[in-house]
Amino acid sequence: MASSTKRACDACHRRKVRCNGQQSCGNCLQAGLACTYDAIPQKKGPKGSRAKVISELRLREGQKKAEHRRQDSYFGHGSPTSSPSSPTLPTLLNQDLIDGCTDFYFANMYPTMPILHKEQIWRLVVNMDSSIEAYCLLCVFCAFMLIQPSIETKAGQAIKTLERSLSNNTSLGKTLLDGALRRRKAYDYIEKPSVSAVITSFFAFGCFFGLDKHNTAWFHLREATTLAQTIGMQDEKTYVSVDSAESARMRRLFWLLFVTERAYALQKHRPLTLHATIELPSATEDASMSIAGFLHLVNLYRPFDDTFIGLWNKSRTDCSTLWLAHLQKQLTQALPPALDCTETQAADLKTSQNWLRTIVWQLAITNGFLSSTASDSSMTFTYPIEIAKDLVAITSQLSQQSMEVHGIGLIEKLFDVAWTLTDVISCVPLESPSFGVSPQDYLNHLVHLISTLRGGDSRYLQLVMAKISDTLPQHMAASMITQPVVPVKAEPSPETPLLHHLDSGS
Repeated sequence: MASSTKRACDACHRRKVRCNGQQSCGNCLQAGLACTYDAIPQKKGPKGSRAKVISELRLREGQKKAEHRRQDSYFGHGSPTSSPSSPTLPTLLNQDLIDGCTDFYFANMYPTMPILHKEQIWRLVVNMDSSIEAYCLLCVFCAFMLIQPSIETKAGQAIKTLERSLSNNTSLGKTLLDGALRRRKAYDYIEKPSVSAVITSFFAFGCFFGLDKHNTAWFHLREATTLAQTIGMQDEKTYVSVDSAESARMRRLFWLLFVTERAYALQKHRPLTLHATIELPSATEDASMSIAGFLHLVNLYRPFDDTFIGLWNKSRTDCSTLWLAHLQKQLTQALPPALDCTETQAADLKTSQNWLRTIVWQLAITNGFLSSTASDSSMTFTYPIEIAKDLVAITSQLSQQSMEVHGIGLIEKLFDVAWTLTDVISCVPLESPSFGVSPQDYLNHLVHLISTLRGGDSRYLQLVMAKISDTLPQHMAASMITQPVVPVKAEPSPETPLLHHLDSGS
């Protein structure tokens, strides 16, 4: 900026003193005031007491900083001294992008991961110029919204001036993610962890999961759970020393990590670090939206403890038919007949439920516990057909958008069910259906879903098509994605009505 200007900074204008127009100007530096040029110029008025004005300015700044320190107790332990300036990232992280990601999160993602509030995101925006921790969390949050759900967002006029490689949501998300992780090294969030650091690591995991970089994803998930344990989130005593609002947010964050770690442990054969050591959050603690669906999700994954993961990872051998049959019964009854939740929650819950039933069945066949004459259908070779039937019935009632928002994780679960069903069709003699819908029809529907979600742009479509081509040569791969059993709804249902019409399945 030039050494002088016709416009004075806000503080000099308020004090009626000459301003050199620099950032920061000499007067503000000498008085210890923030030097800004935000105020809209007003008509000149009578001069007042300069000493009184400067005292007033200092008082206002002190009150603002004190309020921010009080509010930021949830997000960290103070602001770093350096400012996250960058020639590229501030341009990318514009207000339109932040607003678009925030609106999408609360409209679609919040019921499944209720760990942020609008006021908290507003505080991040307020503090992002002075707090690297707030800045990094905001960047990674937006990156997650761009990469994992792959939302359509208006990124603002500034984005249009950037190179074309950043016009893609995923490319934009990767740029924000990489920049935030580089900037994060500027403060010691490991030695002085905060809830903000836990959330940042969680969203970083989600980004790398969506990018199919699973070693890095696992690193950041383990980082998130380690930071959570470091600040005592696994200990009920921790929640006594904080106010009720912060306690509720921390409790929901812990259980979200609990669910995420178990799902990832099953998908990638990883060990567990978190256990059910604290109370569940209350279903009515959030006045803005019921988290009943979130609690259902926690209950779905609670049975998958160290014992099951040990068996799944083949570090234990103490498995039994009765135990697995009981677990299948638990999963079948885990969700109520009438789901009191949004459509996006129902998509996640129902897909996860049937995927977990498939996982348990896979463990049963691995241990040689299945029989064609078993009285319990879950212990028979054809049980995956029943699972696929239930999953097709549910997904046929859901809009595509309600499934899209869950990203690649939901597609991978559909893929696992379709893969298992393909094996059953190829290996087990099946009777011709008397009702007109065959297991091949269920497979057709699942493959059609995989080919439709996110435009079929995932490696899972190619994998399942290759599997079908190899094991079911009589069913040409090209014919598998023509039409689903029941057309998938193109438009989303309203999120506000409760999905009491959704049947609980098996």
